[in-house]
Amino acid sequence: MTTNRQEPAQVSLPSDHEVIVTRTFAAPRALVYRAYTEPALMQRWLDGPPGWTMPVCEMDVREGGAYRWSWRSDEDGKEFGFHGVFEEVDPPARIRHTQRYDPGDMGGSMNEAGDVMITLTFEERDGATTVTTRLEYGSKEARDGAMASGMTDGMELSYQHLDTLLSESRSE
Repeated sequence: MTTNRQEPAQVSLPSDHEVIVTRTFAAPRALVYRAYTEPALMQRWLDGPPGWTMPVCEMDVREGGAYRWSWRSDEDGKEFGFHGVFEEVDPPARIRHTQRYDPGDMGGSMNEAGDVMITLTFEERDGATTVTTRLEYGSKEARDGAMASGMTDGMELSYQHLDTLLSESRSE
């Protein structure tokens, strides 16, 4: 299996309520967009840390459509997830959706943050695609809590899995 390691995601905090994560993938925009919008592909890269799987990945990717994602620990069967609604879908350039934490049996207080608004943009240049993820929180405390959770480290781990998936897809 060939992987094409990319530079790690860049994280910035442009305001007290925002996180911006930028990551470039060595693949055309249409392919990267598909990996973000097709459940069977998403489950292959957004699988969480080692020992976790994503058994639920339901997505109705259209304006007003809903999604639900759930992860499960192989070790103890505990689960958590996220759900929300797609507010804007502009293939293959942009997706905007709400996100709410579902603590399942993991617990946690991320629901105090309320809905997070997430905007994804996909920009291709010279055969590589840069994905910019803007997360907008209702308060500085909610944003800081998400950052303290290790969220961006988890995102980079998933992005490394996406690098592998994209590399395999380009060679098919």
